[in-house]
Amino acid sequence: MRDQTPSVRGVLTAAEIAQTAASIVAMQETDGAVPWTVGAHVDVWNHVEAAMALLAAGEVDAAERAYEWCRRTQRADGSWPMKVVAGEVEDASGETNMSAYLAVGIWHHWLIRRDRGYVERFWPVVRRALDFVEGMQLSFGGIAWSQEWNDGAPAGINRDALVAGSSSIYQSLRAGVALAEIVGEPQPAWELAGGRLGHAVRVHRDLFLDKRTFSMDWYYPVLGGAVRGDAGRTLIETRWDDFVVPGLGIRCVDTNPWVTGAETCELVLALDALGDRPRAVRLFADMQHLRDPNGGYWTGYVYPDQVNWPAEHTTYTAAAVVLAADALAAGEGHGTPGSGIMRGETLIAGFAELDLECGCASADRVSRTSAHAR
Repeated sequence: MRDQTPSVRGVLTAAEIAQTAASIVAMQETDGAVPWTVGAHVDVWNHVEAAMALLAAGEVDAAERAYEWCRRTQRADGSWPMKVVAGEVEDASGETNMSAYLAVGIWHHWLIRRDRGYVERFWPVVRRALDFVEGMQLSFGGIAWSQEWNDGAPAGINRDALVAGSSSIYQSLRAGVALAEIVGEPQPAWELAGGRLGHAVRVHRDLFLDKRTFSMDWYYPVLGGAVRGDAGRTLIETRWDDFVVPGLGIRCVDTNPWVTGAETCELVLALDALGDRPRAVRLFADMQHLRDPNGGYWTGYVYPDQVNWPAEHTTYTAAAVVLAADALAAGEGHGTPGSGIMRGETLIAGFAELDLECGCASADRVSRTSAHAR
């Protein structure tokens, strides 16, 4: 079933985008799970990203089967295992960023389908997930990386906080608050957590785990919505030359001569959110050398060797292409109703920023048992 398919003038046609969505469907498993590639593991963040792309391209049935997988496999504490292979848990750790992202996916579904019943069906799942995440907030405002598991039960907390993961959680909390408004169940704890988190991402990035060699650490504060406007544009300029390879895309890691499609498309979305359409379109066109004739996308390209590596097409790369295309299509007047999902134009402008310098409300919250599962 296809309702609409975006396109980007001079780069990809609607038929080509539909072909890319079909390449994701071809790798979807019978239970609705979307692995990284055939035979690889499923993580709920990339799985939800794939569902969003499928919906944006009109593959409604496949997208909703993917969301049903989320509903069926959520654990009592609100999290999902970090890695699931062919239905079996390979890594049981509950990663906060992954667990939070369902809120963005269900908000995206609402924007496109306007199905209140669907939102109500998934609200308990979203609520449990964001309660789990909110309960993992650290004293400085960042969100702890994960709840580790051992012998089938929660064990210690990985207290490292990631800039990229926490930035994505900021968007998820905004989406969660928007969904809460639809169902009439305000969540002030999420709003408070969002205020503290936004402050940390804007002011205290030095307190997060140092991952500065990764491009995601650079652009995610913009992509997640915590840093926008002049501050966002300034942030993007700080490392543009370190990561952007003209004509090819962006490096995943600044030390390696390897450009990757998913990161390039995420930067496209960040630039679009800043209103920098010319560079967004240019980068989107640059990364099309990763496209396979069947509509799938190679993960990356090692340019000194002129070889695609690893030798696989990935669903998360294809999904990032579809979502970036939809955002750019909106600039041409024909994006889907969900095309502004990363711009955040349908969400509250931001949370009230709390002054954590005074030490107010700074008790470390991850000492609580796994986040009041409901």
